[in-house]
This record gives sequence, C-alpha cells and structure tokens, in this order.
Amino acid sequence: MSFQAVVFYILSAILIFAGFRVVTAKNPVHAALYLVLAFFTASGHWLLLQAEFLAIALVLVYVGAVMVLFLFVVMMLDINVEKLREGFWRHFPQAATVALIMMAEIVLILSSPEAHLSDVKPAAAAAVAGEISNVKVLGRQLYTTYLLAFEAAAVILLVAMVAAIGITIRQRKDSKYVDPGVQVRVQSKDRVRVVKMAATKRQDDDVSDSNEQQA
Repeated sequence: MSFQAVVFYILSAILIFAGFRVVTAKNPVHAALYLVLAFFTASGHWLLLQAEFLAIALVLVYVGAVMVLFLFVVMMLDINVEKLREGFWRHFPQAATVALIMMAEIVLILSSPEAHLSDVKPAAAAAVAGEISNVKVLGRQLYTTYLLAFEAAAVILLVAMVAAIGITIRQRKDSKYVDPGVQVRVQSKDRVRVVKMAATKRQDDDVSDSNEQQA
C-alpha cells in the first residue's frame, strides 16, 4: 500500500467521524466545530487529487465565512436544541436506512468499470495537467458546460440568504424602534411646541397668605 493510500484512509476515517459527530452532538457549537474539521479533512482529499484550488476554496469559503455566519445565526436565533432533538432517535432507523442505501449506490458506481478512465494514459494526463492549471479547467467548465446550473445555484443561495435575514429579524414589543426616514424629514416645529396656559397660583402661596391673615 502506498503512502498516498494510507493518507487517504486516515483522512476518510477522520471525515466519517467528524460527519457523524455533526449530527449527533448535542451542542450546536460543537457540531459546527466538527463540521469545520470535516471541511479541513475534505480539503485534504482535494489535495490528494491535485486540486489545490478546490482545497483552498473549501477552507477559505466554507470554514472562513460560512461556518462563522452559521455560528452567528445559531447564537442569534436562540434555538431550543432539546426540543428539536426529541424526535431524533425516533427517525434514526429511517435515516440510517437511507444513508446505507446511498453508500451502497456510491460503492456500486465506483466499482463499475465505467467509473475508471482506463483509456486515458497517465503520461497524457500529466502533460495536460502541466500545461493547463485546474483553476482554468474549472472556470471553463463552470462558465460553459455548467453555466445554467451555476447561475441557478447562485440564485438559490441568494434566496437562502434573504430568508435567513428575514428569520433573524424579529419585531419585539419591548424594543424601541426609530424610523430614520422620519428623523430626516423632521422640522423644528415638530420638535418644539409652544403651549399657552393661564397663570395659576401655587398652593404654598395660598398657605402663606392665610397665615399672614391670621397673624
């Protein structure tokens, strides 16, 4: 067994463990940390495949931005984790069955002869890889072959971002809200109002007058 195969199996074991802990951890912050570990391990797989751009994009985009945003959303929503996890073990057999079926499908696909590019010679592949970087190949595929799917994914992500912002913005009855537009359009007569009132005599003056009369 080669050194690359050993590294692959080690990374795969860590990735499976991290993915399992993501869905079984009781604390959402701990689950997010295990998801960060899963992303780092997946980037190691990309490095083994000589896809350096995908590896660094996975670390920078998902770990550096998406996971931080996820932690902020979890803290802002104040989710009752215990209530959400009440039906976890009740639905666990169905989820495990679906997961086993997906794993069996992946094994069947990878073990089929059509999954191996036997007609591509390693020397030719190395020559192509040396002439064209994987960033250029990925960009060419995204903006030519998979342009429609790429744009659809961008629209879905935009809708998800707007929905997340709409969920986090909640109107509280005890919070004070000031409309900036009203503040800009305000005039001096709206801030100061002169009220004319009749003169009144204070009660202590009446008491002092009565005392003077008695004296």
